Amino acid sequence: MVFTRRTFGAVAGTAVLGLALAGSSTAAAPTASASRNVPTGRPPAPPRADRRPHSVRHDRYSLIVDGQRLVLWSGEFHPFRLPSPSLWRDALQKIRASGHNAVTVPVAWNHHSPAPGRYDFTGVRDLDLLLRTAAEEHLYVVLRPGPFLGADLDAGGLPGWLAGTGGGPRADDPGHLEHVDAWLTAVDRIARRHQYTQGRGTVLLYQFTDVSGAASAAYREHLYAKVRGDGIDVPVFHKELDAASEPAVPDPAATPPDRGLYFGAATAERARPRTAGVLAEFAAGQPVPWGGGRFGARGSEAVRGEFDAAYVRRTCLTDIANGLTVHNTRPAFGGTNWGWQGGPSTITSYDLAAGHDEARNPTPKLAATQQIGHMLRTVPDLAKLNRAADVRADDDRVRVYHLTNPDTGSHTYVLRNDSDARVSTTLRVAGSDLPVRVTLEPRDARLMMARLRLGERLLRHSTAQPMLFLPVGSMDVAVFTGTRDELVEVVLECPVGPVTTRLDPEPAWALDRGLLRVTAPLGRGGLSRVLVEGGGSRRPLLLVFACEEDAARLWPVETREGNFLVYGPSLVRTVTPHEDSVDLTGDVRALTGLEVWAPGGIGSATWNGARVRTTVSRANALVATERLKPPPAVELPALTGWTRRAENPEADPRFDDGRWRPADRRTSSGTTPVPEGQPVLFADDYGFHYGDLWYRGRFGDARGAVSVRLSYRAGPQGLLMAWLDGEPLGVHRRPGGAGDGPDEAAGPGEAAGPDEATGPGEDTAGSATAEFAVPAHLRTPGAHVLSVLVRPMARAVGSGSAGARRAARGLASVTFTGARPEVEWRIQGATGADPVRGPLNNGGLYGERKGWHLPGPVDGDGWEPAGLPGEGDRREDRPDAPPEAPQEARQGVTWYRTSFTLDVPAPVDASVGLVLEDDPERAYRAQIFLNGWNLGLYVNDTGPQHVFPLPNGVLRTRGGNTLALAVLSDGTTPAGPGRVGLRLLGAAVGGTPVDDVDSPGR
Repeated sequence: MVFTRRTFGAVAGTAVLGLALAGSSTAAAPTASASRNVPTGRPPAPPRADRRPHSVRHDRYSLIVDGQRLVLWSGEFHPFRLPSPSLWRDALQKIRASGHNAVTVPVAWNHHSPAPGRYDFTGVRDLDLLLRTAAEEHLYVVLRPGPFLGADLDAGGLPGWLAGTGGGPRADDPGHLEHVDAWLTAVDRIARRHQYTQGRGTVLLYQFTDVSGAASAAYREHLYAKVRGDGIDVPVFHKELDAASEPAVPDPAATPPDRGLYFGAATAERARPRTAGVLAEFAAGQPVPWGGGRFGARGSEAVRGEFDAAYVRRTCLTDIANGLTVHNTRPAFGGTNWGWQGGPSTITSYDLAAGHDEARNPTPKLAATQQIGHMLRTVPDLAKLNRAADVRADDDRVRVYHLTNPDTGSHTYVLRNDSDARVSTTLRVAGSDLPVRVTLEPRDARLMMARLRLGERLLRHSTAQPMLFLPVGSMDVAVFTGTRDELVEVVLECPVGPVTTRLDPEPAWALDRGLLRVTAPLGRGGLSRVLVEGGGSRRPLLLVFACEEDAARLWPVETREGNFLVYGPSLVRTVTPHEDSVDLTGDVRALTGLEVWAPGGIGSATWNGARVRTTVSRANALVATERLKPPPAVELPALTGWTRRAENPEADPRFDDGRWRPADRRTSSGTTPVPEGQPVLFADDYGFHYGDLWYRGRFGDARGAVSVRLSYRAGPQGLLMAWLDGEPLGVHRRPGGAGDGPDEAAGPGEAAGPDEATGPGEDTAGSATAEFAVPAHLRTPGAHVLSVLVRPMARAVGSGSAGARRAARGLASVTFTGARPEVEWRIQGATGADPVRGPLNNGGLYGERKGWHLPGPVDGDGWEPAGLPGEGDRREDRPDAPPEAPQEARQGVTWYRTSFTLDVPAPVDASVGLVLEDDPERAYRAQIFLNGWNLGLYVNDTGPQHVFPLPNGVLRTRGGNTLALAVLSDGTTPAGPGRVGLRLLGAAVGGTPVDDVDSPGR
């Protein structure tokens, strides 16, 4: 395997990058030659907004911050997918504790801009707050403001209103550039206040996303010049993207290419120096599409099974072997596609097998990212690696990558088992006279090191993977990890006989010819510890052996007063040392002990504000004499007392639509061709960009009209309902995703194939035509009203960001078979962007326009008690309850509302989800509103999602809540919903303070 110095395309899930490293205010331009002699050494201290200037350089190996090498191990977090700003600190603390020293923050244009020239960075869109919090949590920030963010967002994150502006991402399109420049101006005004180069924050890198194609080079130059002109002086790099290929996922089982993408110049035309390897997006998992796609009904559970801890090790360790030193795991923290922000291939959940799931709980794969992150931060040899002589394992099923550090002479071996069998094999490593034996689980990987300096001692070799090396007070601590029940070996050079103390019963040691051999079976009784004193070193060395489960409860924390290592809790959030004590905060999910290695002089500790009685162990740790207690039981109420009200009065021919917008334009401001002989019916041309759309067409004389054909554009799972003179004609729906199968029609309608009104290069995945029979008794002279409800789903992303905006939304054309009536159209969508919840929250349903989704009282007329099928047993316990109307089959929209109160105990951070379950034969979907926030879409007969996490802050865990469901039914089955309830998704004693998110009512 040979390190390349060329730029790769979108290979194995990685996108093309170029980096322009311009000089900061404190240093000359950071070129490769300026930094080539930086030796291997400890990385810079965790970042903070210290008001001191900092320099950022690079060479062929790594970033160099203030003259020290830095391996960036970033975890991506999407604040726009967690609409609770006080929980952003929770997410960032968990990202940092799980081994990441940086967070990548995409900024979604559509989340912040309800209209041209309007940019909102308040409330759940407070970017300044997020960047301040990241600095307070000592995380570097990679800021990613787009303009285009990728296929897992509606239109790639571009605002809906951009669809009507025409043009595309080209340097010769001044109209488009004007909008892009205005967006970047708004973001950069905030970003430049948080740049690490100036010491005002921790923004270390800035990434914009380019598009592929002939016009991209000049467009890229424009974006780069714009960013620099706005005062961004941190390193800027771009991601060249063909959106049609997204989201790509690496296959680490395949023979790996050199997956590195490298820092380069601002354009591909300039000569590139030998530069550091960058992985802008390591895909932690894959989005789950409607219907589950290849993951089936198990959905996110199946994704987690495929993209597990072994997958992380196999992929990320291969990246390290390929010389990558700037990594980004996407995402590190699961999120929710609340409102209308999700892309065409994603359900409401944006979990993607992240290390922390959508409900903020740690997952089993977290141990792998945590171990690698702490290793990269505390083992500096990994920041500077060269290709070394090939090494082969005795079993060909194991591939070996061999690298050396040119400064220290240490050797790194990445072993990868691509087979489906557990493999034990031997190989020769530096410093060992005999082959060493190592065992790899199926499709797993491991990093081993030899001749590694551990403070004043030299590690000859180890069959376990190093997790961290940390000086703590007057002692050094080295942690090694592996698989439970595996016997691992660590060999140290000891020119003088050491004093070796076995602190736990499992390890064994032997001294032979100046080599101390320590073996330990992993996971037999928790951590296994061996203390090595003397042996040619003035500092004791504590060797700690941990299986994955135990390693996941080890928390190294660096402070200005020294380093700490904590073992036991589910999470350590903060460590605040004092002269002779330390205050710890964190989470406890199960009964656990507490063990703290601390700098000298610290003899007592508090946990979450309470004093902990401790003793000093033989391992020189403070050990709590009593275990930390798990959270108490959390009681959740049943969801009862539902009321119901049918809507869609728009289907009634007597409905007053006089205030609706006339749909009478003859030319579109977008790029989708207008069908010949038709008015413009595209929603974006009339200012409606998200959610449901109503059309009403008035015409005279329906004699001879046999059927009506309605062509519409609505994306995967898009839906159309039609009524003529108040009588249902039927429902037509798109399948879960492009290629998932034929269009589906309910009732008398039939699928008529894709819409033919498609321009060159247009994406046709969301285009369809429904044909409905006109009932014979309605084929009469006189006035008629055709009412059409269209639910557009996510905008499909075509080739590049221009394609994302070419797909018009809503009706495209309407024609009658057997008649040619002149139709006068009116259109109605969302009445305006919610000033608090933003432009993506609301659509155009009648109930939304009337505020039925909002908390507080609603119109009394028309609401009636409603029973759900799953409530039957509980009704027997409520004999005095009012009678409840049965569900009925009807085409259209029905609203259900209830309220409930939670009383979660104050010390408990509880994650609560809403569960919807029903007979999958019932054809309906439900939009979920909690306290007015549009938190998801449930599609009963498609799935696969049934559990919807409710973010604290939006959810009042110690107060009252309003839940509303807007149910759309095709009329062939009862209109739902079935069983609806709350479920505890996770609980911990601890957490962070949570403020209620502003949730105004009517």
